[in-house]
Amino acid sequence: MSGGTGLLLLAMLSLIIASFWTLGLKWGDFLSFEAFKSMGRFVAEFFPMETDSKFLGKVGWGTVETLAMSLMGTVLAAVAGLALAIPASKLHSSDKGLMRTPTRWVLNALRSIPELVWAALLLISAGLGPFAGTLALAFHTTGVLGRLFAESIENAPQEPADALRTQGIGNLRVFYFTTLPQVIPQLMSYTLYRWENNIRAAAILGVVGAGGLGQLLSFHMGLFQMGKTATILAAMLLLVAIVDSMSYHLRSRMTR
Repeated sequence: MSGGTGLLLLAMLSLIIASFWTLGLKWGDFLSFEAFKSMGRFVAEFFPMETDSKFLGKVGWGTVETLAMSLMGTVLAAVAGLALAIPASKLHSSDKGLMRTPTRWVLNALRSIPELVWAALLLISAGLGPFAGTLALAFHTTGVLGRLFAESIENAPQEPADALRTQGIGNLRVFYFTTLPQVIPQLMSYTLYRWENNIRAAAILGVVGAGGLGQLLSFHMGLFQMGKTATILAAMLLLVAIVDSMSYHLRSRMTR
């Protein structure tokens, strides 16, 4: 282990110790009998779950909204991320990459702002509802996918592209016919994985008024209607489990 690595590990360990010390965690209170008793009473309030058909219809529509937000946000981010990944990459060894650094700054800025903050900002211009939530997911995910796509493009084998380039074919055509076919499975895998993450994010974006199940959750939990809250949470868990399973199987088939 080099000296620099040792110092980095020591600094990280010091930060972890300092975090525990400054947070003032009260493990005794958390693990006490009274805490477990209070938690038991709280969980008991979730039952019986609300099963009224009219309410289940609202939950079903909220589930569709949440799924649509996550899917559309991910699709928009994949398109925008690929568009930004090209200037954020060096397509070949002699490429000067003049736009590489500024484009990566844009990607860093997009992903450094969490989805909830994006949603809160976009509600001012887009108004309440799933449109703001979709845009919030798209902006944040564009920053994430754009950086991952750029790394994939730069790490792609250069030999096929160089062979075409020596024939006088332009960079964009070379990218389309050689680099993109090589990296498309990895790009799709990244996109599906981010869809898994976005379905979770979309489920809670409604807390700030961005529609979907999160908005229903915030409303009924605020009114202490715990039976309805439990039904909404169950719908969230089911939706996340279904999307995770679908994404996992699709990614598994693509990497065979």
